[in-house]
Amino acid sequence: MKESQIRVKVELDDQNIPEKIFWKADDSGEQGLQETRAFDLNIWDHERKETLRIGLWGKEMTVEELKFFYIDAMGGIAQNIMNATGDEKMAAEIHQLCKRMSDHVVELRNKEGK
Repeated sequence: MKESQIRVKVELDDQNIPEKIFWKADDSGEQGLQETRAFDLNIWDHERKETLRIGLWGKEMTVEELKFFYIDAMGGIAQNIMNATGDEKMAAEIHQLCKRMSDHVVELRNKEGK
């Protein structure tokens, strides 16, 4: 049996707020740790029938970047649902929500003049 690991390293400030986040997946083909500004992990606890979550973002990540990060993550979830279950309606609903949220973030940016 093959094994593969995903590692996450978080550098914290003196108040335990993430300064920098690094990650490495054995199968990624990349050498060494890669820096990222956000990390979100969801794990299904089959005994409790609930999701366990770890969501981290670094100090340098902007609010807009964080919003787009989660919109993009939800789009990925929609694709995973489609691939795993074939439920086109559920995937389409999530994609439509992502489109509305993306439009909302762009509208906020335009209102703020960025």
